[in-house]
Amino acid sequence: MDEPKTTPIPVIDSSENVSDVPTPTADGRPTRVETDSLGSREIPADAYWGVHTSRALENFPIAKRPISVYPDLIVALASVKQAAARANLEIGVLEPHKAELIDRACQLIIDGRFHDQFVVGVMQGGAGTSTNMNANEVIANVALELDGHEKGDYAHLHPLDDVNRSQSTNDTYPTAIKIGLTFALGHLLDELALLRDSFAHKAAEFRNILKVGRTQLQDAVPMTLGQEFHGFATTLTEDHARLTETKWLLAEINLGATAIGTGITADPGYAAAAVRHLNAITGLNLETAPDLIESTSDAGAFMSFSGSLKRSAIKLSKICNDLRLLSSGPQAGLGEINLPARQAGSSIMPGKVNPVIPEVVNQVAFSVAGADVTVTMAAEGGQLQLNAFEPVIAHSLLQSITWMAQAFRTLRINCVDGITANEERLGAMVGSSVGVITALTPHIGYAAAAALAKSALLTGRNVADLVVEAKLMSREEVTRLLSPARLSGLEVITTAIPVIQADAIAEAREDGD
Repeated sequence: MDEPKTTPIPVIDSSENVSDVPTPTADGRPTRVETDSLGSREIPADAYWGVHTSRALENFPIAKRPISVYPDLIVALASVKQAAARANLEIGVLEPHKAELIDRACQLIIDGRFHDQFVVGVMQGGAGTSTNMNANEVIANVALELDGHEKGDYAHLHPLDDVNRSQSTNDTYPTAIKIGLTFALGHLLDELALLRDSFAHKAAEFRNILKVGRTQLQDAVPMTLGQEFHGFATTLTEDHARLTETKWLLAEINLGATAIGTGITADPGYAAAAVRHLNAITGLNLETAPDLIESTSDAGAFMSFSGSLKRSAIKLSKICNDLRLLSSGPQAGLGEINLPARQAGSSIMPGKVNPVIPEVVNQVAFSVAGADVTVTMAAEGGQLQLNAFEPVIAHSLLQSITWMAQAFRTLRINCVDGITANEERLGAMVGSSVGVITALTPHIGYAAAAALAKSALLTGRNVADLVVEAKLMSREEVTRLLSPARLSGLEVITTAIPVIQADAIAEAREDGD
């Protein structure tokens, strides 16, 4: 690493905060003593977290879920701290040896080590201060061990004076949230692309299978099952594009703003150096917000991002509703497709199998929609120069992304990849559907078509047979016009069509009566 340009700021010796000999806890485990402005506390000797984290564990026993459930957030926090250490070294406010130790400790966390030490709950007061303190303490104690010192021996390297140098929770935490969300979004987009491809493969497999289309749950004109599944794939393709566009919402960060956006305690060159190092570490294209005061207090980016997640989740939920309808029955419902049987569907009805995979995706969508409301209220609830409710914003968004990615995966693997078509049933329904006669209307006229539709409904007979029996068209003509390509619109008729005249219409009406 390069030598600093200026003299590092001296740090007050805090060795009195550490007990020389660990004392046992009530359960016999050895402890160390750490001290903050509120007093001293015993900390498990093997813990990499410290006194500030200990207080958070006591104060926020809410969700019983540690922040480590979101590994992307932990990696993002370590990345921010690593960039800060490199920037502080560059501008000359941190000793090279300390900067190197912090850098190495952060890299271990980025590589997946020590995530279990990030123990504060996802629901916490303090605008994320507990999360930032937890990160500072873990990084400091890992660095101390790398340098041959005991955990808690902060005279050699301090969580706040060194790891948190030039920072505050108010700029490191929202920056880490945005980076963590960007990482998580990458995983989500990968799963969404795979799910889209799965629907596209089914569209190709079902391309020649005719079925009855429906509007308002009533029979409409014919289409192919492939077209229906292609529509699903197109919907997911559009969602992939819209979610990809949201990355720019997360690219503007306020690192260097410190407490409220004025940059207090940070060198004027810190922000530019920090974002440059952070981009090198993460591979992202982050940029410093032009107005750090606005950026520190505003949560609009999170609200917009949440809306995009909700849009995608709700659209996929509609697709899952369609899959459940199309597979309903199998005897007394639509029964057009067969979903893979995943588990017994009833404790009382033997043989019953339920569409459990689409159902769980529906429920994920409901949760994402609820989380969007939470994010909206949290964004509105901020006051003055800071939004204190970013912890619930982070939790809501990270949970939504995590659940959506897992839902996409299980829907693809445990449902869509194994869907089969009930071709015999589909063929029978198309043959007896009065919607088929719409394709013949340009040839036989609306009146004749209406009469034959009435007859088909009353008798349940095949529409093609009725047309031929009415001598309106030959079997060959009907077969050609009712081919899958014609019925599904894949083969377009562009020539003028002569319509059968009144005599044939009257005959069709008589036959219908």
